[in-house]
Amino acid sequence: MDMKTITYGGYANQIVTDENFVLRISEKLKPEGVGPLLCAGITTYSPLRHWKVGKGHDKVGVVGLGGLGHMAVKFAASFGAEVTMLSTSAAKQADAKRLGATHFINTRDEDAIKKSRIQFDVIINTI
Repeated sequence: MDMKTITYGGYANQIVTDENFVLRISEKLKPEGVGPLLCAGITTYSPLRHWKVGKGHDKVGVVGLGGLGHMAVKFAASFGAEVTMLSTSAAKQADAKRLGATHFINTRDEDAIKKSRIQFDVIINTI
C-alpha cells in the first residue's frame, strides 16, 4: 500500500478481511436497528448466555439504563428472566418497563436497596 493512500477506517466503502469474521445482514433489516446488536448487543448477550440467564438464573438485576443497559434488559427479559432495573434516575422507570423490566429500583433509595439485598441470581453492571 502506498503510504500516501487515504484510508477511511469504519467509513470506508470497501475492506479486505478474513471471512471468519464477517456476517451478512439481511437487506430486509434496517442498519440503524441492527447496529446496536453488533456492539452493545454482543457485550450484554455474551455474559447473559455465559451465566445461563433464563435457565435457572431467573432473577436478573441490570445496573444502568444506557445503550448497554437497554440491550441487557431486552435480552434478559426475552430469555425469560425476571428483570429488575437498578438506576439512579427515577425518570428511566417507564423506559425500563417498556423494554421488559418487571421491577425498578431507584438506587438512591436506601430502603429499597436494603430490601433488594440477595435478591438476584445475576447482576449485570452496564455503567
